[in-house]
Amino acid sequence: MLAERLLSAAVSTAQKGYFTNDPKAVRSLPGPTPGKTYLLYAHVPFCERLCPYCSFNRYPFNDDRARSYFASLRQQMRMVADLGYDFPSLYIGGGTPTILIDELCETIDLARELFSIKEVSTETNPNHLIPSVLEPLKDRVQRFSVGVQSFDDDLLKQMDRYDKYGSGEEILERIQSIEGFFHSLNVDMIFNFPSQTEEVLRRDIEMVKASKCNQTTFYPLMASRSVATSLKRTVGMVDYDREARYYKILVDELADTFELSTAWTFSRVGGGMIDEYIVDYEEYVGIGSGAFSYLGGNIYVTTFSLRDYDAAISEGRMPVAIGSANNSLHNQMRYRFLMELFGLRLDKKRFQRDFGVSVERGLPMEMLFFRTFGGFATNNDEEMTLTDKGRYLTVVMQRSMFADLNNLRDTARNALSAGERELLFGEGEPACGIDHAPPSL
Repeated sequence: MLAERLLSAAVSTAQKGYFTNDPKAVRSLPGPTPGKTYLLYAHVPFCERLCPYCSFNRYPFNDDRARSYFASLRQQMRMVADLGYDFPSLYIGGGTPTILIDELCETIDLARELFSIKEVSTETNPNHLIPSVLEPLKDRVQRFSVGVQSFDDDLLKQMDRYDKYGSGEEILERIQSIEGFFHSLNVDMIFNFPSQTEEVLRRDIEMVKASKCNQTTFYPLMASRSVATSLKRTVGMVDYDREARYYKILVDELADTFELSTAWTFSRVGGGMIDEYIVDYEEYVGIGSGAFSYLGGNIYVTTFSLRDYDAAISEGRMPVAIGSANNSLHNQMRYRFLMELFGLRLDKKRFQRDFGVSVERGLPMEMLFFRTFGGFATNNDEEMTLTDKGRYLTVVMQRSMFADLNNLRDTARNALSAGERELLFGEGEPACGIDHAPPSL
């Protein structure tokens, strides 16, 4: 698809001027801007298996290491409160946040003490859909997201998930068993695996419907340089030429049960919390090793080293660095353009108010591209909405931005000590659920 190739190249070129290859350390995150609403993201980088396609900061689970980490995470939460932040929403990603349920509950409870938290979202893996994990979370978590990726047994084996999490049918039964347990139950899926046929994709869609979840997110397969080799070895080379066709199958086949909440999130008719929190919260604070923050047009990266993270927090400082090279107004406009269209509607009056210029004058090339390729369903004085083609173009933009963020993760990961790198890439690596944190950072 010509539009996909052009857009992927354009986004990648634009992002090269935004993300830096040399993050500069700062002592702390900046404080909040009065009147602005933020989301709090907490990262838990431990997994029982490290999936070959996952670019997020993750380590093989060790009980002592994880408990020490959770203590540091809660201390950083207190430091963020001291900066003057408040949050209505907490999103916990990973890794596998439910890896130590007592520590997770203590962390959620502290967040509710420190901030005006009204909703909590957390991720998990299929083997944690058991009473000892679920019961403590019932009154603490509003949105529960299960990383499934696929119900196809052959794909699960390629991803090194079959032995740990069971067959697709077993996973389906576990998800069905918790219907109504949480306000919102999301199933995370991936499409466009190299060995995924249209038949396999359609069967995954039918099993998602049968799961009784009230929301599903289908991510396009994407990878950074650090996982390219393991991805090629385990699941093969990604074919982007068929991605648009697979996306159309998703939209068409899910339409009788789900409606689009974002370009790749589908909510069962009747509602549920939107999976991608960056749609509702333009700026967010990320805590924990490997977390990102987006504040004042800048990306902040927290060290990927568990050792450095614990040491810095114990010394009363945040181990963060600025990962953006250019937070110009133009880049901030681009970010707003992508995030609001990803959420299926751009508010043109809000854009004009916040940036002092219309979207047509501020982003003429982006507007020309979407018009040329038939991306807009409506484009009036109030708003822009998207055609089917326009929605796919935002998927391409988001996927391309994630890929560049994953390359920034590679840069942060390269700073790890030899011992910590061995945990991730050494011989006999244990093989995690996909995190959709912001760009999700």
